[in-house]
Amino acid sequence: MSRRSSRSGGKAPALSDTSPCPCGLPAAYGECCGRFHSGESAAPTAELLMRSRYSAFVVGNEAYLLRTWHPSTRPRHLELDPGMHWTRLEILDTTDGSAFHSSGTVTFRARYRHHGKRGALHERSRFERQNGAWVYVDGVFVE
Repeated sequence: MSRRSSRSGGKAPALSDTSPCPCGLPAAYGECCGRFHSGESAAPTAELLMRSRYSAFVVGNEAYLLRTWHPSTRPRHLELDPGMHWTRLEILDTTDGSAFHSSGTVTFRARYRHHGKRGALHERSRFERQNGAWVYVDGVFVE
């Protein structure tokens, strides 16, 4: 079964369940972030939610990004830039964020190409559990 981008106008990669997962873990997309994107299961940790949100940016899954965003900080609409191509995720640090916590942080560096120019986003993201599920609250750019 093929999973395609929900982004209109852009050329996000189409992934199948057997494609390597863009989040960087050594698993197929269907066994890794794809199961979270489909709603089959919820990310059990803040880090796995971070990884699945990164993969959602890669494939242009705006619905998943909005669904996993805390209601107090969630934008009403999300339009992903079709010129943005995410190329690699590095998890640099995590604080709390397990099944035993109600909050956590994940510091990461996400590499990208925007209209052919390379760049990196370095952020410390905050996550909270809401009704038992992890959601993204906000992030601070790290210099």
